[in-house]
Amino acid sequence: MKNSHGRSRSTVQGPWKYNQGVDALSSVVRTVSMKTGFNKQRTMNDVSLKSGEVGVPASIYTFRELAAATQNFNQEMLIGEGCFGRVYKGQLKHNNQIVAIKQLDKNVAEGNALEGNIEFLDEIVALSHVRHPNLVSLIGYCADGGQKILVNEYISNGSLQDHLFNVSAERPPLDWHSRMKIAKGAAQGLEYLHDTASPPIIFGDLKSSNILLDDEFNAKLSDYGLFKLALDNYNSNNFNKDHHRSMMVMETYGHCAPEYAETGEATPKSDVYNFGVLLLEILSGRRAIDTTMPTEEQHLVTWAHPIFNDRKKFHLMADPLLENKYPRKGLYQAIAMAAMCLQEEANTRPLIADIATALEYLLYENFETNEMMYMTDAELAQEFGYQQEDDAEKQCNTSTD
Repeated sequence: MKNSHGRSRSTVQGPWKYNQGVDALSSVVRTVSMKTGFNKQRTMNDVSLKSGEVGVPASIYTFRELAAATQNFNQEMLIGEGCFGRVYKGQLKHNNQIVAIKQLDKNVAEGNALEGNIEFLDEIVALSHVRHPNLVSLIGYCADGGQKILVNEYISNGSLQDHLFNVSAERPPLDWHSRMKIAKGAAQGLEYLHDTASPPIIFGDLKSSNILLDDEFNAKLSDYGLFKLALDNYNSNNFNKDHHRSMMVMETYGHCAPEYAETGEATPKSDVYNFGVLLLEILSGRRAIDTTMPTEEQHLVTWAHPIFNDRKKFHLMADPLLENKYPRKGLYQAIAMAAMCLQEEANTRPLIADIATALEYLLYENFETNEMMYMTDAELAQEFGYQQEDDAEKQCNTSTD
């Protein structure tokens, strides 16, 4: 079946067959290219947003120095813990700088052979040259004996996970603008890793807990490079590859792309899938996996699956904590982007650069919230360049009769 523009409307359900997502994303990117002023702004920012800054060599610290900085890795200094290790807040004695000190888990850092230490140091050298406004900067490292520790810049405002799922009087819900700003920043950080970092870096484990926020809600990706470090360690220590794959998939369950679950191989397009899940979390305020929800709603992508194919239900995707204070057109476009990222076939997903461009436009376009909330479906259809589904069905039925 074809609509008035000659495009085939797929009858197969699922985000990976969501043609309106293709139309909406291409519409946003196309609109950006026609916005001369916006293009100038994007071009002026390209040096820092795409090329990043010139990196500086990472400083070398002794274990004793970092133990002193964290009060001997005191539990009270612990600010985070994940599959790659534990993170402590610390203060370097020589300059009083506040830093985040990550003591890597043995599955990431362990390696008795000299080869393991060389691989670790090679990775540190590569990461020390990575500099971008949306990436947590590596300040230094420690490789004393069996200890592998990273010293990163300290980001004061917690993680995206905290702000989405642990709302309190001291941490109010994120508004629409903040959510889009965070999504845009995360996409630009990922774009730098894929397209500018040399060699390119596959994140492999993108999720809300490793997106940190500064006081102005700028997103900074953390733990990039650690996925590869863990993978190299598994391989160099001759761990059972099937066991390794199952463990890594379990750690990313709910976020990982179908092909990664099958092969255990991370690619730029599997990162894009991860980003699609992240964008759904930002829009909906729901976790990728939430066992407290009814069975049919526990897996976020599965829950979103039918909504992608019914525009009349798009409002169900909005986080209730937004209290309907969001631009309806903006929500529709963001949902379309998520649907594109979540296509089952990897080669049909967009490049993260296209998503970053579309999100930047979505953030800076001056939506009038009240006006956009009450746009009719006909107005939205005209804006997106597709015909209303109900009208198309009526025309089809009429021609059949």
